[in-house]
Amino acid sequence: MDMTPRINNLILGNKERPSVPDPSVSAGYARGLIDLAVSKGVDRAALLDRAGIDPVLLDDANSRVPFEAYVRLMRAAKTLSGDEALALHYGEAANLSQFSIVGLIGHAAPTMREAFEPFNRFVRLVVDADIGDAAGRFSLVRLGGGLWIVDNRRHPNTFPELTESAFAQTVCATRRFGDTPFVLEVHVSHADPGYRTEYERVLGAPVRFAAKRNAMRIDPAWQDAKVAALPRYMDAVLNTHAEALLKELESSQTVRGRAETAITPMLSAGGASVDAVSAKLGVSRQTLYRQLKVEGVTFEQVLDALRHKLALRYIGDDKISVNETTYLLGFSDPAAFSRAFKRWTGLSPRAMRAART
Repeated sequence: MDMTPRINNLILGNKERPSVPDPSVSAGYARGLIDLAVSKGVDRAALLDRAGIDPVLLDDANSRVPFEAYVRLMRAAKTLSGDEALALHYGEAANLSQFSIVGLIGHAAPTMREAFEPFNRFVRLVVDADIGDAAGRFSLVRLGGGLWIVDNRRHPNTFPELTESAFAQTVCATRRFGDTPFVLEVHVSHADPGYRTEYERVLGAPVRFAAKRNAMRIDPAWQDAKVAALPRYMDAVLNTHAEALLKELESSQTVRGRAETAITPMLSAGGASVDAVSAKLGVSRQTLYRQLKVEGVTFEQVLDALRHKLALRYIGDDKISVNETTYLLGFSDPAAFSRAFKRWTGLSPRAMRAART
């Protein structure tokens, strides 16, 4: 029984390359799309199978789904539901506050202008897309005498559905603070997909396809529109938590983080060796040791610390037995796991579980 995520998007080829961040989306965001598809009659198991997503990966809303898996999920959901405009409809229906702290970020700000900056900083927690050297996913800029919200993704046409859902989410979420339309026109760089009428219904503005950039021209008065949906003191609380989540996301993009991502699905098969992990990362054994040394750790320390972290998570879940935890962490037998657990915590696994009750 493999209860760990089976997906890994560290497809680097056979040549050694420097570590680069892997695009990903939050599990909560992926789960929201799945729920929408299921509401349209799509079979959940069939959808997950087509996307290649292990259901366990979706249990924690803050865990990450590889971007490639999310692309497969979106396209499978469109096919199975028969809804070509599903990405637009997801942006229209999605309430980020239901599955991500990002949905609340900025709600304690007095105005839209003051809400934009923190939202733009933390939107990576929902979708960590390729934005190159841009300061953030979105920019608020003046072009040709108008004020525009610009999407800074570098290769948007490889997955225009993300543009559709992002723009629809931006427009429809803002409507919750007032019914006054603020989008005056929409430009998208991809070709007309054949449902222009649905674009204009959802976005409430004329749309130009095959444009130079992905952007929405907005009424400047939008900047001063009132928000303050939450008490002002919540601003510090939400931002502190979001900063911690962002730091965790960024740490996962280090060599150590990439190694941990590669190790996790190997543990239950007992094959989390340095040779297997280096092969998965597309580097030599020596290169992996060298890169980890630069970050101040050894492979053995990474493996041990990851097992420790996962052990605490599994022992904290009453649905997972101690024997199952032994298997999931790749230990040869419960006695070996118990010895390691005592070294980490000073308690046996069963004693730790009993202390929680």
